[in-house]
Amino acid sequence: MIDIKLLRDEPDRVRASQLARGEDPGIVDAILAADERRRSSLGEFETLRAEQKAVSKDVGAAMGAFQRAKKAGAPDAAHLESVAHAARAKAAHLSDQVKALESNADEAGAELERLLRKVGNVIIDGVPTGGEDDYVVVETIGTPRDFASEGFEPLDHLALGERLGAIDMERGAKVGGARFYYLTGVGALLELALLNMAMAQATAAGFTAMITPTMARPEIMLGAGFIDAHADEVYRLEADDLYLTGTSEVALAGFHADEIIDLSAGPKRYAGWSACYRREAGSHGKDTRGIIRVHQFHKVEMFSYCRPEDAEAEHGRLLDWEREMLAKIEVPYRIIDTAAGDLGSPAARKFDCEAWVPTQGKYRELTSTSNCTTYQARRLNTRERDPNGSGTRTVATLNGTLGTTRWLVAILENHQQPDGSVVVPEALRPFLGMDVLKPIA
Repeated sequence: MIDIKLLRDEPDRVRASQLARGEDPGIVDAILAADERRRSSLGEFETLRAEQKAVSKDVGAAMGAFQRAKKAGAPDAAHLESVAHAARAKAAHLSDQVKALESNADEAGAELERLLRKVGNVIIDGVPTGGEDDYVVVETIGTPRDFASEGFEPLDHLALGERLGAIDMERGAKVGGARFYYLTGVGALLELALLNMAMAQATAAGFTAMITPTMARPEIMLGAGFIDAHADEVYRLEADDLYLTGTSEVALAGFHADEIIDLSAGPKRYAGWSACYRREAGSHGKDTRGIIRVHQFHKVEMFSYCRPEDAEAEHGRLLDWEREMLAKIEVPYRIIDTAAGDLGSPAARKFDCEAWVPTQGKYRELTSTSNCTTYQARRLNTRERDPNGSGTRTVATLNGTLGTTRWLVAILENHQQPDGSVVVPEALRPFLGMDVLKPIA
């Protein structure tokens, strides 16, 4: 969630971010009001609790004086008994008041947290305003092939995959339903080769390789920002109160939850390999052919913990590692700066890398990298020792994809030949052990 201090100090900045995202800026005033109620309730609670403690001491003193007077048969014993009972009555009344104020403060705090969780991360200056179609193209790399000049009409990835014995959608649907598939033969080997190449690149760059859990508890999903506004995209196992994760980002974000980590030597970087699951709610009729939009796939995801002041530079590094991977598969692609209204709640900025898909005549997303600043780590209570020596502070988190099943679409379509074979990109050959994928029939 966003920092309440930022919202108090710079409410207009948060309002502007909400407007850029297409969200209600009025929630800022609601949060400020809830914050004031909470602080006021806490103030009253602390004042009355201090009085309660003082009165409790008076009760003890009064009861002691009464007991001594009674034992000694002193004439003022009756009076002291009356004083002691009055002190006890006052203490009981204060106790009730303190409990009520504590309850009010807790309720105000819960309301404040509920409202804060509805606010997306504050966008970074320069992020385009608008929705899905309002991105800005940062760079275009490579030129799409002119298949017409080569004298043949390109096949889409599914037709190629079927000829190669690489993709079986029919049997996937028989077993799992729509948007499930089998990768068979060279299809399975191609995916493994791609993901192994991604993991090799990541570990060479200093990332720690991780095979992550693909189920997560609700508090981790919530902390990572995946069940606030898009819970309908996530598979939930109700009997176990667990969620199937749509990216290893969730597990990697939760890896250091409730910890104080050491970033004195630089960012902590992890590369997570996992199966991923997405319900694709709301995508009825979109990308129903092939493996572009499916319910299950594999992915290698980079995840970085760094100091907040280093987050933007780290974002640039993650994007460069994605460029490196895309260069290895030798496909034309472009990089876009995603508009605020198309960002997920945790992201303050996101760059997408979109590969050219010849049979669709357009660029399609292969990978993205997001700077989540302190949004996820604040929710998950991941901190570091403040370099200035003043306690602890929240760290920043970032993520970026190095390879996923969808990359097979771009590889197959861009490297196909007139006879239905597919030339394997040179960098991928050592991982696959083949130079060319050939039709089986």
